[in-house]
Amino acid sequence: MADFNKILTPGDYEKGELNVVIEIPTGSNHKIEWDREHACFMLDRVEPMAFAKPCNYGFIPQTLDEDGDELDVLMITDQPLTTGIWMKARILGVMKFVDGGEVDDKIICVPEDDRNNGDAYKTLEDLPKQTLNQIEFHFNHYKDLKKPGTTKVKAFEDVKSAKKVIADAIKRYEELHPELVMKKGVESVVNEIKKSMS
Repeated sequence: MADFNKILTPGDYEKGELNVVIEIPTGSNHKIEWDREHACFMLDRVEPMAFAKPCNYGFIPQTLDEDGDELDVLMITDQPLTTGIWMKARILGVMKFVDGGEVDDKIICVPEDDRNNGDAYKTLEDLPKQTLNQIEFHFNHYKDLKKPGTTKVKAFEDVKSAKKVIADAIKRYEELHPELVMKKGVESVVNEIKKSMS
């Protein structure tokens, strides 16, 4: 299996576009996680069926959230997506979230090209209110049977706030991987040279 953190960038988040890797399909109670050390997916645990995921769950490659994992994504689609696929996504906003006292924010996205609904979702306000209600309820309670009261949805915030969270997560990752910064610098110089020659 390909190492997504090596073959994919986070995407052009400043334009509202992301590369997203799917870990858990909508409706699954399997807590599937990307294992960075082995560059593959693993089943971390099986959750109670009452707490199956209300939407697809994934991550943004080459990012690092404050909890030490890749930055999480909640991907809204009409049907479940498959574990292990990657896709282009449009940013709608961010769910500000705390898990066990640690910041564990979730970027909320939809497919970049959704011809089924005519790309109807551009902001969080475009989503059905019930969708956000279900997401909020899930994340406030999904650990209640084992660690009650340890999770809290703080707020849903807009695209601007989401981009700030993403930028911070990219910076954290790059601090651990300075070779990426050097590579980006070289690519930038090469692109400028190509532009000047054309």
